[in-house]
Amino acid sequence: MQHIKPTPQTLHGIFSPDLTPVAQVQPGETVRFTTYDAAWHTYDSDTDELVHKPSDDPDARHALCGPLYIEGAQPGMTLEIQIGDIQVAPLGWNIGGGGDREHWRRLGVSDEPTHFLPWQLDSEAGIATSADGWQVKLDPFMGVMGMPPPEPGRHSTVPPRSHGGNIDCKLLTAGTTLYLPISVEGALFSTGDGHAAQGDGEASIYAIECPVEAVDLTFQLHDDLPIQTPRARVHGGWATFGFHESLDDAMYIALNAMLDLMQTQHDISRKQALALASVAVDLRITQVVNGTKGVHAVLPDEALKRVNL
Repeated sequence: MQHIKPTPQTLHGIFSPDLTPVAQVQPGETVRFTTYDAAWHTYDSDTDELVHKPSDDPDARHALCGPLYIEGAQPGMTLEIQIGDIQVAPLGWNIGGGGDREHWRRLGVSDEPTHFLPWQLDSEAGIATSADGWQVKLDPFMGVMGMPPPEPGRHSTVPPRSHGGNIDCKLLTAGTTLYLPISVEGALFSTGDGHAAQGDGEASIYAIECPVEAVDLTFQLHDDLPIQTPRARVHGGWATFGFHESLDDAMYIALNAMLDLMQTQHDISRKQALALASVAVDLRITQVVNGTKGVHAVLPDEALKRVNL
């Protein structure tokens, strides 16, 4: 198994089709990643501290590892990413306001000082404990999994796009599978932005941000599964995603993608799919804090059952 660790050669804080791949991967191959947290911290086991190792790239945002060149990947194909075990570092953090951001101003928490909240992460117990005594269930996932836009140049890692990136969906945990439309030759897949736990919406801008000691991702290619936006096989159902500056438009993108999925899977008309979606599909806010907002439509497996009449 190839193991991609954070080094000056593998770390980057942008998406770009011009980045040089750090490894070549065959379809069906599993790759293990070790990543910094989004803000370029790594865990030092000797001191039991998070150590900041910032990028010297002024455009860098999330600390990502990659990109991988997937052999045979071409624009128009679909990349399947099977998400295996995710092992987080023992420490994480988040922030609850304190700074000149519009989001925090509208929530009444923009006054200084910054509310920085450290967390202890106990993977064995499955619990995260904050420095002020609150506990939540660990449910780790990678906030960023994606590929660059086809346009040349340097692209921010902050907004999610149709070919993935900063999706920030808490459903994409171990045992789920993400499907992304490929936009560039070789796919050029990267990942990072480990989250130990997060609510839908990522209300404070930050989940429990943490380095990831190991996440195993298995890659497959599909040339007979045309999709325009991400979709995922999640625990107990399917999810489709929409991203847009407008939350309304993000919802329509996600819902249209779900109708496409339902038509294909159940061989029904679009009007039938919409009628069924209205009683069986949940529309959820993925995140509202990355400029480009996200909505995911979720269809539980048990929500629909067809009988012979």
